[in-house]
Amino acid sequence: MEVQTLHDQLIEEGFCVVPNVLPDDMLQRLRDETTALAEARAEEDRVKQRSTGSMINVIEMPSCVDLLTFPPALQIMHDMGYTDPRFTSGYIISKPPHSPRLFWHHDWACWTDPGAFDRVPQQLFFMYYLVDTTRENGCLRVIPRTHLEDNPLHDLLSEAHTREIIEAKNLDRVEYELRDDEVDVPVRAGDLVIGDSRILHSSHANDSDLRRTVITFWFHPDMKALDEGTQGFIA
Repeated sequence: MEVQTLHDQLIEEGFCVVPNVLPDDMLQRLRDETTALAEARAEEDRVKQRSTGSMINVIEMPSCVDLLTFPPALQIMHDMGYTDPRFTSGYIISKPPHSPRLFWHHDWACWTDPGAFDRVPQQLFFMYYLVDTTRENGCLRVIPRTHLEDNPLHDLLSEAHTREIIEAKNLDRVEYELRDDEVDVPVRAGDLVIGDSRILHSSHANDSDLRRTVITFWFHPDMKALDEGTQGFIA
């Protein structure tokens, strides 16, 4: 698929999938290293991070630098017109077997920025899934266009990432529910999901017997275009 077509989808729908970005040898190395990190804290995270799974800062795995600076991925961003991006953070998110759905949320925090509701993304997430994902093992789910348009769910959600939400103590809450307007985003290992951080997204439960791991990076595609106060907050 041409980059322009992918970029059009990113702008209009809030996300796109770039197939076959990572080579097999790199995938296997990342699987081995992330599994070792996640298993080392599995018991604690099974309770404290029941909804998200392990949330491990990428600075704990130095080889993530190779992924962060992977030339083909950076070239995709460049070809989309984002020639001066700034990386801000990244996490290894490893959802263990038989864990519940992730809660609905968005990743954008700076809604007071003058451009916060523009069509141009203020922040992008790059998601590298290290295994094939399906509805059974916890694939991504999104509500298209919620990066640009109001949705009834916006008014129903409580603050994300609170202890109660992360521990998934009450799965009947609206934060975990299936929505008529949601779309599943299953991918193959090595694909890259690019999303506007403002989009409402979640994941299905991992009902499989294996981990479902994704490495997520966040970029500001045009830091200089952001309000000075927003830049200071990010810095």
